[in-house]
Amino acid sequence: MTTEYCSFEDLLVDLDPQIQNICTQLRNIIKSLHPNFVEIVWKKQSIASYGVGPKKMSEHYVYLAPLKNHVNLGFYHGTSLSDQSGLLEGTGKRLRHIKILQEVETRDKNIRALISESIREIKSSLKQKK
Repeated sequence: MTTEYCSFEDLLVDLDPQIQNICTQLRNIIKSLHPNFVEIVWKKQSIASYGVGPKKMSEHYVYLAPLKNHVNLGFYHGTSLSDQSGLLEGTGKRLRHIKILQEVETRDKNIRALISESIREIKSSLKQKK
């Protein structure tokens, strides 16, 4: 079984312009916080995933999942984040996400703080394993 990858642009091509803008803004935030990110876009799963290496669950920290009316900004290790603003949703063992309905929500400083914390945590976690 092969995994089908695509580009970030390919992921966005058939989406509503508002959803495209949200994804682009979030990707720009990730890039500003971690310029050397590894991006893998899975066409079948319809997600763009970001990390310090290619391994989704052990080296990635966030993903963008564009849907029809919103974008899920997902955190692979969301349960370990200090979400003082109460933005994170979900009941899974580790994963949490934020539903972003409008581009203006991407400017929330708490989103930037959660992404930044998730980057620090994954880097720290991988250092400890070495």
